[in-house]
Amino acid sequence: METQYDLDNVIRKVPDFPKPGVLYYDITGILAVPAAFSYCIDRLEALCKGKKIDSVAGIEARGFIFAAPLAERLGVPLILVRKMGKLPGKVHKRSFELEYGCDVVCVQEVDVVPGTHVLLIDDLIATGGTLQAAASIFEEHGATIEAILGVIGLPFLNYEKVLQKYPVDVLLEYDGE
Repeated sequence: METQYDLDNVIRKVPDFPKPGVLYYDITGILAVPAAFSYCIDRLEALCKGKKIDSVAGIEARGFIFAAPLAERLGVPLILVRKMGKLPGKVHKRSFELEYGCDVVCVQEVDVVPGTHVLLIDDLIATGGTLQAAASIFEEHGATIEAILGVIGLPFLNYEKVLQKYPVDVLLEYDGE
């Protein structure tokens, strides 16, 4: 039986980071409490029940923390979605808009297998831009996004609109800063 855990009590809220007026939700508080981290992986695994998942793709960098143990539990490969210049070999890449500028995410070509079902995971889902860019890489090359999971969701930043074509689940939502 799954043990309940109040994640809000361990997520650190850091005001004015990375800039004034922003409240940063810091998942390192979860990592400092093994029971909280275990609870997150248990809950994420439960959200995968009934889904066809051939691989788990984690978003750099904190998404890796949750994606790796989840992929191991599900017995599927872990795929890394990284920023430009961080992966060796040939990569598929996608640029996307940020609040101030743009960024690029990449996936190694060898990791994108047509016909497979991919679970995308990140620690926090804010605007959904990074996840949308990652999803488009997989879809453009014949894979299907089975679901998108996050530990924290910030629905007030409208990620549901950007990710509306995908099933999205988070463990905890914050409705404002």
